[in-house]
Amino acid sequence: MSRLTTVAACSLNQWALDWEGNTNRIIESIKVAKKAGAKLRVGGELEITGYDCLDHFLENETYHFSLEMLDRILDKYDCTPPTSLNLRLNCRILALDGKILLIRPKLWLANDGNYRENRYFTPWREGLCEDFILPGSMQRRQGAVRVPIGDMILSTADTCIGAETCEELFTPDGPHIKMGLHGVEVFTNSSASHHELRKLDKRLALILEATRKSGGIYIYANLKGGGERLYYDGSSMIVCNGTVKAQGSQFSLDDVEVITATVDLEEVRAYRCSASRGMQAVRVTEQYRRIDVTAYSMSVKSDDFDAKISSSCPIKIYAPEEEIALAPALWLWDYLRRSSLAGFVLPLSGGIDSCATAIIVSSMSRLLIEEIRNGNAQVISDVQRIAGAYEKEGWLPQNANALTRNLFHTLYLGMAAQSSKETRSRAKELAKAIGSYHTDLNIDEVFKAQKNIFTASTGFEPKFKVHGGSMAENLALQNIQARTRMVTTYEFSQLLPTIRKRKGGGSCLVLGSANADEAIRGYYTRYDCSSADVNPIGGISKTDLKRFIAWACTNFDLPILKDFLAATPTAELEPLEGGYVQSDEEADMGLLYSDLQVMGSLYVIPTLLLTLTHLLGSPTMFFPICRALSPSSRNLSLKRLSLQPANPFLNRNSRKIEKLGPYSMFKKLVQGEWTHNKGMQPREVATKVKRFFHYYAVNRHKMSTLTPSYHAESYGPEDHRHDHRFLVYPPFYESLPAKKIDAAVEKMEAGEGSHLQGS
Repeated sequence: MSRLTTVAACSLNQWALDWEGNTNRIIESIKVAKKAGAKLRVGGELEITGYDCLDHFLENETYHFSLEMLDRILDKYDCTPPTSLNLRLNCRILALDGKILLIRPKLWLANDGNYRENRYFTPWREGLCEDFILPGSMQRRQGAVRVPIGDMILSTADTCIGAETCEELFTPDGPHIKMGLHGVEVFTNSSASHHELRKLDKRLALILEATRKSGGIYIYANLKGGGERLYYDGSSMIVCNGTVKAQGSQFSLDDVEVITATVDLEEVRAYRCSASRGMQAVRVTEQYRRIDVTAYSMSVKSDDFDAKISSSCPIKIYAPEEEIALAPALWLWDYLRRSSLAGFVLPLSGGIDSCATAIIVSSMSRLLIEEIRNGNAQVISDVQRIAGAYEKEGWLPQNANALTRNLFHTLYLGMAAQSSKETRSRAKELAKAIGSYHTDLNIDEVFKAQKNIFTASTGFEPKFKVHGGSMAENLALQNIQARTRMVTTYEFSQLLPTIRKRKGGGSCLVLGSANADEAIRGYYTRYDCSSADVNPIGGISKTDLKRFIAWACTNFDLPILKDFLAATPTAELEPLEGGYVQSDEEADMGLLYSDLQVMGSLYVIPTLLLTLTHLLGSPTMFFPICRALSPSSRNLSLKRLSLQPANPFLNRNSRKIEKLGPYSMFKKLVQGEWTHNKGMQPREVATKVKRFFHYYAVNRHKMSTLTPSYHAESYGPEDHRHDHRFLVYPPFYESLPAKKIDAAVEKMEAGEGSHLQGS
């Protein structure tokens, strides 16, 4: 006898402190879930307040308004499906027919990387059950003064429902393990999990593992949309016994997305008929307190052979190049429409970084056009409000370039003696290909005026190195140009909408285009074009940006991008010789961009390893085993997980599981990564490692001024949120780690280096 039930997971694009907007989206998702016949609806974490309230969570008003909005949800709509909302203490509310059944607080708070939940909330103790006294208005609705709060589960007439919240899924001993042994068959998870490149497969492995061992129905609901420096990437899922029954979109412009699946509770019971699971279940001593909801049934007995049980669905995992095209583009659109500004301005240099930023904006326009054609009312309204201000009422763009023309302004800020005709031409041709409103100008007069102020005041005329000047003079003159470009860009951002006769004028957001590798190395000028309002590529490595441009060249049909890929990376801040660029960024840095990506990921923060642990054992076992595997055997293991590697970086980056200092990094690279794989000699490795840490130390203070960036990598360098380190370091070449590296190299060159000292 089948016992079929339909459940729903909702991904909502919530905005911190948008009380009424967030509430309306919750109510809309409840309506959609009910219309689909769902008996249980689960939403994302902190969906009433929005997850990114940060220190606003310290304000009492936030909690008062949360209760008011909860009351409005329960009053305005008959919440027949029990609905998982979020409230005080980082709690979830489980409600039925307008009444609260249970307040379930979060047990394990997220407090690393981008998350600071311990700053705002107190973790609840496992097994603790209390009563919560409701405010007066809610007491009347509830018909009671108190409701249960704590680590409890719900017993309906036909099943048992448990709740865990986001981070609890990622803990070694997640609540779902204990709940499963206590007979919970339906697990709900409200999450606010952000996007990172190559992360979804790891999250998916956790969700599948939650029910693969002992069965169950797992409903995972994740927020979506831009949140401060993060993008919550949806991908809500409904899983039964380790099989995905429904998966929501990872990147979408829909503010409300509801997925449903019809599953059979009897399948869970059959799956759990194993001796090992039964023996562990009967040995459990501590019992969950159960809330009696036996008046409500999740399922119906069914002998109807026409009833449709959801089949397994194919899992969608994007390649990193596609992720770059989609996630930062949607993040930018959320930022723009919420800021109510007139569009974007970007200094387009003719190099790969500003090119990547421009292509991301172009990708945003392509996504918006697709939604306009699909009749997305919210997108149409926002596009007409922002881009339609240049046009007659009712205007809608017919293609991506027409939309880009009204949203995106590009500037080529050249110097007669420094800028090559190649970069000027590339910038112009790219702007034409994507449809941006392009302006080509020179800033020589401003540069000369600033230089002359110094000369008039001191009697000293600084010269470029090629004209006989010192390194200090050369750098100062380069910085005048770089900072002049920032000031000029901001002037244009404020006046271009007025010049173009935009209704109401307005100003534009300035986009930055400094990548993650340059930030870690400190290879940029403070308050130049790396300083902007937002930066969509600030958390992405140069290596990944090149791969993205190569992908876009084909998939967006932009052959001009081949010229960007073939060009030598240079800032063009020194005079040309014979009309050609003499400087090369990688030569100037003394490090390849690929070196920086490897050392950055080893140094800053580990990437969570989950993909192959159930095949090979614990994460500590995985590193040496994976290093010994051939590429083909690694791919075979991934195939057994039904997770295809999108590119070779997936395997490489998933091995970065250690936070390493200078000497530890040197050991790691000498013992395998560079000596064995790249054929480098120990002294060459030592030189690169010492150079990396030297420049990191002398340029560390620059990171305190980085533009707010899209967080795309686990080794993101952003000082303000993700990578907290002090500003002034001791001289590295005189440090103990540098001396230990030098001593190790000498021993290895003398034939004594078979065993490096422990760090």
